[in-house]
Amino acid sequence: MHKIIINTKSKIDIVNITKDIEGIVKKEDVKSGIVTVFSPHTTSGIIINENADSDVKTDLKHIFEKLVPFSDNYLHMEGNSQAHSLSSLVSPSISIIIEDNKLMFGTWQDVYFIDFDGPRHNREIWVQVISK
Repeated sequence: MHKIIINTKSKIDIVNITKDIEGIVKKEDVKSGIVTVFSPHTTSGIIINENADSDVKTDLKHIFEKLVPFSDNYLHMEGNSQAHSLSSLVSPSISIIIEDNKLMFGTWQDVYFIDFDGPRHNREIWVQVISK
């Protein structure tokens, strides 16, 4: 298993981790297989989304904030109920096909770590490569 360490910069931060995953796959020299990317945090998630227009990340942040407001008479004493709720709507993991030592994406796809409870230091992402 490999780890990617992320430092997030804002309350809701969307960080492209594709290059990190590609580096791991290249290092493992996998001709054919699957890579699983997992976030062990209860206030974050992993998504695949568009990489061509940075406005998509801005729009996603806006949509997340509209779906679950930061303050709404939550009972959780840590004050991060919004983050827990949003992470429940986004998967903690994804799997990507590997073929010829490359991640198999659609034209505009990349992998993103979303932190709903930032800014945070040393957020871990676990990556497991399985070779065929």
